[in-house]
Amino acid sequence: MFLTCRTLCSWGRAWKHQGSDFLLGPPQLSCCYTFRQKSVGTNWGWSGGSACTGLVWRAACYLEPWAHIAWKGDVPLGTPADLALLFLCTSQQIQFADDMQEFTKFPTKTGRRSLSRSISQSSTDSYSSAASYTDSSDDEVSPREKQQTNSKGSSNFCVKNIKQAEFGRREIEIAEQDMSALISLRKRAQGEKPLAGAKIVGCTHITAQTAVLIETLCALGAQCRWSACNIYSTQNEVAAALAEAGVAVFAWKGESEDDFWWCIDRCVNVDGWQANMILDDGGDLTHWVYKKYPNVFKKIRGIVEESVTGVHRLYQLSKAGKLCVPAMNVNDSVTKQKFDNLYCCRESILDGLKRTTDVMFGGKQVVVCGYGEVGKGCCAALKALGAIVYVTEIDPICALQACMDGFRVVKLSEVIRQVDVVITCTGNKNVVTREHLDRMKNSCIVCNMGHSNTEIDVTSLRTPELTWERVRSQVDHVIWPDGKRVVLLAEGRLLNLSCSTVPTFVLSITATTQALALIELYNAPEGRYKQDVYLLLTYPPGCCGPAVLVVRRNSNLVGDVHPRSPLSSPSSQTSMSPACICLHLMPT
Repeated sequence: MFLTCRTLCSWGRAWKHQGSDFLLGPPQLSCCYTFRQKSVGTNWGWSGGSACTGLVWRAACYLEPWAHIAWKGDVPLGTPADLALLFLCTSQQIQFADDMQEFTKFPTKTGRRSLSRSISQSSTDSYSSAASYTDSSDDEVSPREKQQTNSKGSSNFCVKNIKQAEFGRREIEIAEQDMSALISLRKRAQGEKPLAGAKIVGCTHITAQTAVLIETLCALGAQCRWSACNIYSTQNEVAAALAEAGVAVFAWKGESEDDFWWCIDRCVNVDGWQANMILDDGGDLTHWVYKKYPNVFKKIRGIVEESVTGVHRLYQLSKAGKLCVPAMNVNDSVTKQKFDNLYCCRESILDGLKRTTDVMFGGKQVVVCGYGEVGKGCCAALKALGAIVYVTEIDPICALQACMDGFRVVKLSEVIRQVDVVITCTGNKNVVTREHLDRMKNSCIVCNMGHSNTEIDVTSLRTPELTWERVRSQVDHVIWPDGKRVVLLAEGRLLNLSCSTVPTFVLSITATTQALALIELYNAPEGRYKQDVYLLLTYPPGCCGPAVLVVRRNSNLVGDVHPRSPLSSPSSQTSMSPACICLHLMPT
């Protein structure tokens, strides 16, 4: 016999028993609750000695296959609206009498754990959050041990699963819709092929947005080989789509440290192919080529670096007199710093925290270490949700900005015992030390929004007295001997790209800037750039119309766009900067 909503509603008209007691839950359950009707109609109340609420029991009804309506004699429990909602929300038909034995089968403890695990995994491991479509059997085999070929018969790549290429292609097509600046550059320059002959080796986050950049560089004439700059940020299906398109890509989500360097080496160490341009994010690729392949490094025509960590490393090489090739600092260019660093992080910080912890920020105390452009974006987002935000900052100008924006500027040691969330975004190392971690309150969330995983001293946590417990993807509990636990996200690596995604449009601005830097360095006449670090995209004094693309070395003006640049105006000698293009091509 099957119970229908119409039957329930007709029965509901007879449920007018003032003061009657009903049993909530199947009679076979040991934990039942008394449900007392307080007045005629649908005003119902609880009586009984349980801390559990009816809402919890009702939620269990939706999830558990054995849950069913409670009865007192021939009278069903609940209001007509409640019972109708219950039957509408569950996809299972409730059986009585003959199938009563099925309802008495409790889910095992293992089954409950599996259900909980599957739910938390699905909330964080969707393909849009940089996870993959790979099934569990594939996870047991390292991509380095697989023999894979694309549809053209090529095996010059190493990805998680080449069969995911179709899904990755859809991701890339979606990203292209909101990357108007980069697509415009591709259309305007692909006929001219300004990167013909360029052999670019890249090490960046491999996402759908980066894939649009890589395919743009290929359309402009370049040959590309690519690896990932972060072991957690690779979108496996996007990497597969690039491999299917013929790009030599070596990356997958969840690489080990050894895998990370192996992938970089596979991009650089190739018979019959030698890179002449580097596009880096973090400086690891530049460091590897400089240390392992000095002869290749000397023949590089230019390096383009987009992160503050990588830029610092370039300046260190330059100061030591060891930088033997010109390099472009994209991170400090106006079209990167004022857009990507600020607006991208303002939106993605919340996305990453919500997906991993489901935390509510209203009333939470949060300390943000660093008030540069990334810190400004993080603080603005957290403040908007009602969090109490503290800021630590060593730069007096940035500290004053934080104060005037309404944030309390403190030392980390002053608030570390009371805050609920700690976020680093300084570009420095050991900002949060083991001493800070020892003093944190129980269940404090710790994460990093900087490029490098050295801002939080994670290494000091890998000791015998501390226990690591994996909660879900990219979420670990680090447990102290006294039972205190700290919630560490992405093992201290970049939160937004490891645990969520980032806004596509703002990455279009950054990617266009990177592409222009590569074009400029590759086509620059000999002698224009010395062996130093240059800043791309600044505005010359007195410029008040369409800005001119210029490059500065220290405070000296180097020059405007090379005549071969696709942005050169055919009617004048003035060239339009990517900033102007990005603003002019904003979606309407």
